[in-house]
Parts: sequence; C-alpha cells; structure tokens
Amino acid sequence: MSSFFAVAVKNQELILSSLSRHLLICALSLALGIIAAVPAGIFLTYRKKTAKAVLAVLGVINTIPSIVLLGVAMMIFGLGVYPAIAVLFLYSLLPIVRGTYTGILDIDPKYLKAARGMGMNRLQILRVVQLPLAMPAIVTGIRLSAIYVISWATLAAFIGGGGLGDVIWMGLQSYNFRLVIWGALPATLLAFLVSWLLNRVIRLTQKHISREVAQ
Repeated sequence: MSSFFAVAVKNQELILSSLSRHLLICALSLALGIIAAVPAGIFLTYRKKTAKAVLAVLGVINTIPSIVLLGVAMMIFGLGVYPAIAVLFLYSLLPIVRGTYTGILDIDPKYLKAARGMGMNRLQILRVVQLPLAMPAIVTGIRLSAIYVISWATLAAFIGGGGLGDVIWMGLQSYNFRLVIWGALPATLLAFLVSWLLNRVIRLTQKHISREVAQ
C-alpha cells in the first residue's frame, strides 16, 4: 500500500497537470455541447420529421469508435487538444438533444393550454413553461454526456491532447500498473462526482417544479 501512494507522490506533478488538462478538455467539450444541443433540441420540437433524421445521425456518430473519430479529427485539426474537443463535442450532442427534445414533448398539454389562455406567445411559453418543466430531462441528458466525455477524454492522449490518458499511457509503457491506476482513478471519481452533483440538480429541480405546480 505504501508503494502505491509513493507512486502518486513521485508523479504528483504529472498527475495534477494531467488532471487539470482533463478537466479543461471535458469542460470545453461539454459547454460547447450544451450551447449547441439545447437550442437544437428545442428547434426539433417544431420539426418532428427532421428530428427523426437528426437523432438517427447523432446515434450513428455515437456508435463510431472514438479512436476512428479521433483519427479523422487529427487529420483535420492536427495533433493537440482541438481534435479531442471536437470529437468529445460530437459525442456529447445526442443525450442533450434527445433529453431536450423528449423533455419538451412530454409536457402535459394542459400546461400549454393554460399558458395560451393567459395570452402568452410561443417564446414566452418556451421560457416560462416548457424549459422549466423539461429541465429534469435536459439535465439528465447533460449528466449522461458529462459521464461519456469524462470517460472518453482519456483517449485524447493518443493524439497529443493530454489529460489523464497521459498518465495511463505512461504507466502502460513502463509496466507501472500503479501509475495506470492513478490515471484511471481520478477520471472514475470525477465521473461519479459530476454524476452525483447533476443528480442533485435534477432532484432539486423536480422538487421546485412540484411546488410550483401545487401552487
């Protein structure tokens, strides 16, 4: 056990710098995914035929092995962090688009009728009624995307993107499996932490919506 922690102490600078790069890659990829996917999901609720095609295409993208997409992105953007962010951005889209789309469509029509009866226009209904009621589904999509992005970001090391994959790769090359664990463990804990935090957001949002509906 002491040798296990000794590896962490010896490589603490590498582990911490890799963790910070991992967080940066994940945060940028997920932020771009949210910025693109939430408006796309909203738009698709008004274009249901288009929605089927878009969701199918995004589903196909998510089935493509990440190594393949990283290779394609590397040919376009070169080595470094940009191809990693581009690929992780693509992977983040499906859960958020689907969560936004289904969250809005699953809203009970009586709330929309009540909003129209109060004289609200389409934009007001979206802002005041649809988005708040769909928020648990949207955050659930963001949670799934965050877990995917944090896990797959370890592969960024293969194209010079850095992150915790560097620690894992160095451990594999040197047959230092304790170092491999110190690369995998922070990524795993980070995924659990983000999942737990977003689960809390979902529960708080649902409680708030329940109180608003009861009033």
